[in-house]
Amino acid sequence: MFARRRGQPEGRAWVMPFSALALTVAGYGLAMAYVEAAVVVDLNGALDQQVGALFPLPPAMTVGPLILIEAGREAATLVMLVAVGIMAGRSAFERLSWSAVAFGTWDIGYYAWLNVFTGWPPSLGAWDVLLLIPVPWTGPVWAPVAVSVALVGFGLLVARRLRAGGTVTVTPWHVAAGIGGGLLVILSFTLDAPRIMAGGVPEAYAWPLLLAGLALAAGAVLDSLRVPGRPILAPRLP
Repeated sequence: MFARRRGQPEGRAWVMPFSALALTVAGYGLAMAYVEAAVVVDLNGALDQQVGALFPLPPAMTVGPLILIEAGREAATLVMLVAVGIMAGRSAFERLSWSAVAFGTWDIGYYAWLNVFTGWPPSLGAWDVLLLIPVPWTGPVWAPVAVSVALVGFGLLVARRLRAGGTVTVTPWHVAAGIGGGLLVILSFTLDAPRIMAGGVPEAYAWPLLLAGLALAAGAVLDSLRVPGRPILAPRLP
């Protein structure tokens, strides 16, 4: 399961192969997903509520102490996912890539485990509340799953390149495209927030914004892998 780096003297630390590391990070994400799905099932059972019965949002979900608890939970989840990426990677870009893999597998696994436990979501078209901070993020399940598939795929692609000793060229254009694509994705989930906060139910999802954001960000990643140039951040591998 472990291999010594080429040219590494005897007695030095052994390095986990890429495939084993990928399985470890993905396994961590799936385990976290199991825990979160189990908590959701337990909480809904304790409150005598049905999993997936989300709309209209109760006032306590948009104001009051519950929103502070939810903000802390969401922040803690991100800390755990980023932490595993930091521990798995050897450079800034590789750590970011592994964090994306962990996040994507966690998100996909969450819906998979919920379906195993409760039968929800019944389809990828079911609507969900993704986040509550700073406003409710809503969308059909297929939308966050599509984002997570992209995170896992491109995260593995970049991590594999860097783990093999390759480089990734990141220019200001790549950064701008990545941020712009991410903002478009976020906008697709939050565009309907005022009506949701007013007690409304979701009706239509702004999927063109999602596709445009994913295309822009994916183009930036692929271009950074193939175009030589002067990077603004140069990842260093020990």
